[in-house]
Amino acid sequence: LSASKILSNEIALKQKEAEKTEKQIDAARAGYKPIAFHASILFFCIAAMGPIDAMYQYSLAWFINLFSKGIEESEHSRSLEQRTKMLNDYFTYSLYCAVCRSLFEKDKLLFSFLLSYKILAGASQVTEESWKFFLTGGLPIEKKLLPNPAPDWLSEKSWDLVNRMPDVPGIEQGFVDHIDKWKDVFDAFEPHTIDFPEQWAELAPFARLMVIGCLRPDKVISATRDFVSLVLGKQFVTPPPFNLASAFKESSPVVPLLFVLSPGSDPMSSLLKFAEDQEMSEKLKSISLGQGQGVIAEAMIDTALRHGEWVALQNCHLAVKWMPTLEKITREISLDEAHQNFRLWLTSYPNDKFPVSILQDGVKMTNEPPKGLPANLFGSYSRDPISDPAFFSACAKRSAWKNLLYGLCFFHALVQERRNFGPLGWNIPYGFNESDLKISILQLHKFLDDDDDIPWKALNYLIGECNYGGRVTDAFDRRTLVTMLSKFIRDEMLKTSCSLSESGTYVTLPESSYSSYLESIKDLPATTQPEVFGLHSNADITKDQTETNGFLESLLLTSGKTSRARIRCYSMCYVRAYLRKDTSQLVNNYRPCH
Repeated sequence: LSASKILSNEIALKQKEAEKTEKQIDAARAGYKPIAFHASILFFCIAAMGPIDAMYQYSLAWFINLFSKGIEESEHSRSLEQRTKMLNDYFTYSLYCAVCRSLFEKDKLLFSFLLSYKILAGASQVTEESWKFFLTGGLPIEKKLLPNPAPDWLSEKSWDLVNRMPDVPGIEQGFVDHIDKWKDVFDAFEPHTIDFPEQWAELAPFARLMVIGCLRPDKVISATRDFVSLVLGKQFVTPPPFNLASAFKESSPVVPLLFVLSPGSDPMSSLLKFAEDQEMSEKLKSISLGQGQGVIAEAMIDTALRHGEWVALQNCHLAVKWMPTLEKITREISLDEAHQNFRLWLTSYPNDKFPVSILQDGVKMTNEPPKGLPANLFGSYSRDPISDPAFFSACAKRSAWKNLLYGLCFFHALVQERRNFGPLGWNIPYGFNESDLKISILQLHKFLDDDDDIPWKALNYLIGECNYGGRVTDAFDRRTLVTMLSKFIRDEMLKTSCSLSESGTYVTLPESSYSSYLESIKDLPATTQPEVFGLHSNADITKDQTETNGFLESLLLTSGKTSRARIRCYSMCYVRAYLRKDTSQLVNNYRPCH
C-alpha cells in the first residue's frame, strides 16, 4: 500500500510537469501563429492563379515542401519577433521566385501585386470595398455629385470615379479646392511619381493607387510596380532571370521538368547546352509527340529509367489523348527503382487537358523574353554564350567587342519590346527570339577576331537582312529594322559613352568586367520612354491602357467565382445607373412619330 501511494504521488507529480510542459509548448506554438497565418495567405495567392491559365497549378504538398525548406535555410534568431520576420521575408521571396519561374511575363507583376494586396488585406490595411472599386469602379451612388471643376481635362467618368472612391473621405472636395495642382499630376509623364496636393500626399499606398486609376488609368501598371516595391520591396518587381541549373536542382527521377511554351520560344537549345554542361548530351533522347509516337515515348522512358538517361518529350499538347498514359507513367515511377540520373523533360503549350498531377508536383518553367528593356538586357547577358566568361573576354578587339555586344543586345531588346506597341511598333508582330541574337553574337565575335578592319556592311547585312530580317515580311517593317540596326553597328559605337537614344539616357558602357555590366544594367531606369524606340511620347497611352485592361481582367479571375459574381453585379449596377441617367434625359425630349 505504501509503494502504491508513492507511485501515485510520482504519477501526479509527472502529470503536473507534463501539463506545465504542454502549456509551454502551446505558448511557443502560439508565438508562431503569425507565420502560419502569413503562409496561408501566400498559399491562397498561388491557388488563385489557376483561373488565369490552366498551367498555373500548384499542390499543397509542393507548397509545404518549399515552406519546410525555407524554415531550414532562412536566417535564425533567438528573438521570436526577429525570427518571425526573417522567416516570413525569406519564404515570401523564395515562393515568388519559384512561382515566377512558371509564369508568363504578363502575369509576374500581377502575382507580386496579388501578394502585396493579400498581405495588406490580412493586416486589415485594405478593405474589400477598396479592392472592388479598384477592379470595377464600385457601385454608383445616389447622392448629388459636386460639379466637375475642370471639364476641359477631367472627364465625367474620371470625376464620377473620384466621387465614388471609398476609404478616402473628402477627396472630391480636395479636387475642387486644389484643381490646378491635380492638373499637374494629370499632365505628368509619370503621375505615379508626383506628390499629391496638400494632405493627399500622405495617402496610404493602395489609396494612392486608386487615385491614379481614376485620373490616369493608362499608368496603373507603373503605379502598381511602385506599390509592390513599397509594400514588399524592389526585388518583387524584378523577376529572377531564367536559370535552368537552379530548376534542375529541384527535380528528381520522380519530379519531371516542364517547359511551358509561348510563341517564339524554343527551350531545346538551352536544354541541349545544359545537357552538354552536365555531360549528359549523349544520354539525352528526344522525340516530338504526335499521332502514333506514344508507344515510342514509353519505350524511351522505360530504357532511360534503367540506364540513367534523360528523355525529352516535345509538344505534349499535340498528343492530348496520350496524356493520361503519361500521367500514369509518372505516377508509377519509384524513387527506389529508378536510376538516380534519370530525368523526364516535357514541353507543351498551355492546354487544359494537360495532367494536373504533373503540373502541381513538377518543376514548371517559361522561357519568354523578360518584360521591359532593362530586364531584357539583363536576360541577354545572363544567357549563353555571353554568360560564358571565356567567350565574353576572349576577343582580339576587346573594347570594340564589348561596345558592339552591348549595342547588339540593346537592339535585340528594342525589336522585342516594340511588339508591345501593336501596329505602332511593327505592322506584323514577329517572333524575334534568343536564337536570332545568339547567331548574331557569334558572327560578330568571328568577324572581329578574323578581320583587321571591322566589316560594317557585312555585319549590317547579315544581322539586319538575314538573322532578324529573315522573319520580316513587310517592306516598311524591314526598312525600320535595318534603320534601327544601323544605329548600333557603326563607327560611333566604338567611342566612350556613345548615345543610344535621342535623350541621351542610354549610352554605351565603359569597358569593364562581366559583373560590372550586369550591375550597370540593373541601374537602368525601370520605365522606358517611347523615344528610346523611336516613337512619339503619346505612343505609350494605347499600349499602357491595353496592358491595364488585361491586368484588371486577369485580377478579376483571381477573385474566385463568388467574388467575381459579386463584382460583376457591381459592374451591372454601374451600367444600369448610367442607362437610367441617359434614358431619363432622352425621354423628356422624345416625340413619337405617327
